[in-house]
Amino acid sequence: MTWNEAIADLDERRKKAELGGGRARIESQHSKGKMTARERIDVLLDEGSFVEVDGMIESRIDDFGLDKKRVPGDGVVTGYGTIGGRQVFVASEDFTVIGGTLGEYHSFKICRIQDMAMAMKAPLICINDSGGARIEEGISSLSGYSGMFLRHTKASGVIPQIAVILGPCSGGACYAPAICDFIFMVEETSKMFITGPNVVKTVINEEVSVEELGGARVHAEKSGVSHFTYKNEKDCLQGVRKLLSYLPSNNTENPPMAGENENNTIASNVIGRVGEIGKMIVPGLEDRSHKIVDIVPDNSRRAYNVKDVVECVVDKGTFFEVQKDFAKNVVVGFARMDGEVTGFVCNQPNHMAGSIDYHASDKMARFIRFCDCFNIPLVTLIDVPAFLPGTAQEHNGIIRHGAKVLFAYSEATVPKISLIMRKAYGGAYIAMNSKEMGADIVYAWPIAEIAVMGAEGAVNIAFKRKIKESPDPEAMRQQCIKEYDDRFLNPYVAASRGYVNEVIKPEETRMALLKALKGLKDKKVENPYKKHGNIPL
Repeated sequence: MTWNEAIADLDERRKKAELGGGRARIESQHSKGKMTARERIDVLLDEGSFVEVDGMIESRIDDFGLDKKRVPGDGVVTGYGTIGGRQVFVASEDFTVIGGTLGEYHSFKICRIQDMAMAMKAPLICINDSGGARIEEGISSLSGYSGMFLRHTKASGVIPQIAVILGPCSGGACYAPAICDFIFMVEETSKMFITGPNVVKTVINEEVSVEELGGARVHAEKSGVSHFTYKNEKDCLQGVRKLLSYLPSNNTENPPMAGENENNTIASNVIGRVGEIGKMIVPGLEDRSHKIVDIVPDNSRRAYNVKDVVECVVDKGTFFEVQKDFAKNVVVGFARMDGEVTGFVCNQPNHMAGSIDYHASDKMARFIRFCDCFNIPLVTLIDVPAFLPGTAQEHNGIIRHGAKVLFAYSEATVPKISLIMRKAYGGAYIAMNSKEMGADIVYAWPIAEIAVMGAEGAVNIAFKRKIKESPDPEAMRQQCIKEYDDRFLNPYVAASRGYVNEVIKPEETRMALLKALKGLKDKKVENPYKKHGNIPL
C-alpha cells in the first residue's frame, strides 16, 4: 500500500468513526432534541482540547447481523480534555451506533478511560445514552458492567465522578451513574429505570408513561436519584462545567479558588484580599448580613426561606444548590466565602417547618460525606423543630436514615461550623452538627432557642399538675411558658456551658463565618486505623 493509499484509507476510517451510525441516525438524534456523542463532548470541554482514545476499536461479534452494524468506536467516544483549563476524562455513549448498547469492547473503552482518570487523579464524566446491555453479546456485555462498577467504586472519594443522562439508561446500566457522585438529567429526554417484565408490561399497557416511571422530574422530585435537572442538553453540559468549578481534581487537592486562571494559578488581587478579612475590593464580596433581620422573623412559628439567608452571607451569586427539588425541607449546596469553596447544609423553615424526614436525612448525609471526601469545609445553618414524627416516618426507617446524618457529621474531618438561627430542639438539634457531635465552632443568634422541645410542649409535660391545680390554669400556663423561655429557651445557657462558642448579631454572621473558616483552614485530624466505618445504610 502506498502512502497515498494508506492515508486515504485512514481518512476513510476516521470519517466512518465520526459519522457513527450514519447521517440518517444523526438526523434522527437531532430531531429528538439530542446532540451526538461528539457534539456533546465539544460543548462540555474547552474548545479544541479533546484527545480521543481507542477511536478505532470495534466489536468482534459477527452473529445476529452485527457485522453489518459494526463501526469504529463501538458506540462510545472516549478520551480526555480540559474544562476551565483543568484535565478531565470523558466517555460519551453514541446512540446512533446499535442504540448505544454496551458490548464487550464498548465497556472495555469505558473501563480504560476510568483507569486513566484514576492514574491521572482527574475527574471522570460519563455521558449515558444507551439502550442497555447488548443482547447479542450475552455474558460479555454483562461482564463489562461489572468492570465499570468496580472501577467506579474504587474511584469513589478519590476523584469526582459525574454521570450525565442524556437519553435512556435502563437495567444494570443505572448502577454506574448511581455509584457516581452526581447525576445530571434533561427534561423529557433523560430516562432511568430498572427494567423487568412487570415494568415493561406497565409501560406497554399505558398504565404509566416512561416519564412517570423514570423521567428527569421523577428522579429530581421523588426518588432523589438525580442531583441536577436542565431543560436542554447544552444547559445541562454547562451545568457540569459549573459544578466542576467548585470541585478539586482529586482528594489530595483543595477546591479551586475564585479567580484562578486556566493555568490554575491565582491571579494577583483577583480575590480582593487587602489586609484583614472583610476589606474587599471585588464586586460580589460585600457583606449583606445586615439584611438578615428583615428575612428571619423573631417569631419561631413564622416561616422564611433559608436560601435568602445563605445569599446574605456567601459571595454574591455563588450559591449552587444540589438536589433543589428533592427533600425541600433541607437545603444543601456549594458556595464561595471570600473566594473559597464551602458546603452549606441548612434546615428550610418554609417547608415542613424545617423538620427532618428520612429523605432529608439521606440528602444531607450524602452531601456531607462528599464534602468531607474532597476537602470542602461545612457550614450548617440550624432552625429545626424535630425529626418528623408519624407512623409513615417510622415505617420508612427514620431511625436508620436519621442515623446517617449523625454518622456523616461525626466522621467528617473537614472544618465544621454551625450557626443556630432559631429553633434547635431535641435529637434533631444534636444531629445538625452540634458541639459535642464534633462541630469546631458553634455560633448562635440572640433569638436562638436550644432545648429538648419548645416551651409549650415542655410546659404541658413538666408543669401539668401545677397548671391543672391553679385557680386560673391558662394564666398559670402562660406564666410557666414565660419562666421556661427565660430560663431555658435562649442561647446563653448553652453558651455558659460551652455548647455555643459565641452569641452573635445577625449582621455579624458573614464576618464570623469567614473568621472561623480562616482559623480552621489548616485543621488536621488523625482518626484510628480502620478499613472504613459501617454507616447505617
